[in-house]
Amino acid sequence: MNQTKERLNDIEKNGYQIDFANVFNHAFENYKKIAVYAGLVLFIFSVLFVIFIGVSLISVMGVTAMTRELSPEKLNVENLSESNFLVFGSIALIVSCILSPFQASFLKMAHCGDRDEEFHISDLFGYYRLPYLKEIIISTFLISAIGFAQATLLSYVHLELLGKVITYFISYITLLVTPLVIFGDLKAIEAIKYSILLIFKQPFVILGLIIVAFIGSLVGFMGCCIGVFFTLPFLYSMNYAIYSAVVGIDAQETE
Repeated sequence: MNQTKERLNDIEKNGYQIDFANVFNHAFENYKKIAVYAGLVLFIFSVLFVIFIGVSLISVMGVTAMTRELSPEKLNVENLSESNFLVFGSIALIVSCILSPFQASFLKMAHCGDRDEEFHISDLFGYYRLPYLKEIIISTFLISAIGFAQATLLSYVHLELLGKVITYFISYITLLVTPLVIFGDLKAIEAIKYSILLIFKQPFVILGLIIVAFIGSLVGFMGCCIGVFFTLPFLYSMNYAIYSAVVGIDAQETE
């Protein structure tokens, strides 16, 4: 049994303590180390991704058809047909799964920043290899599919707001899934189970930290929106700091 599972078993029996100020300070110090690098990566890859999607849609649909189908009126949830709603949801689910290993690399970046180690461009794609790839995609698919399914069902009975609340709640209780996979070497189902357990042990402190991190990440919108790319990494730093404080990271498990 690795140190992560020993720690998780101990937490399951005895719980844990987490200090808001210490975790916040850890996250902020970590953020200062990765903000510029992570911000540039997010900005460049976002631009390239939008260009790729745009060119692909134009190639398949043509400019006129794409403009018509992607108009605000057409994309309004209330105006979407059942088939189109399922198509858009399925596409979003697939894209989320494809990008999830890339997003996981920002936690690795946070870890390297914490240890003052060099983070290479190739590390951005380091989790597109087994065994991490399979577990990250499975966990992302399960979480996203459950969220999409409940939101869809509730929208049919005109409870969209409740669906959104439940979606945010699911995202909250599965906050630690990815770090449990990449740092703790857990399987997808195990990671989901323990993430929920860890969050419910200290729900209010962790929720407070996430709210503060979310508000902090939105400060970037004051910089002509481009600044948000350089404040979003604070969310990854906070995720890393929470995991580090709750579970800890064994050096051997990150090699």
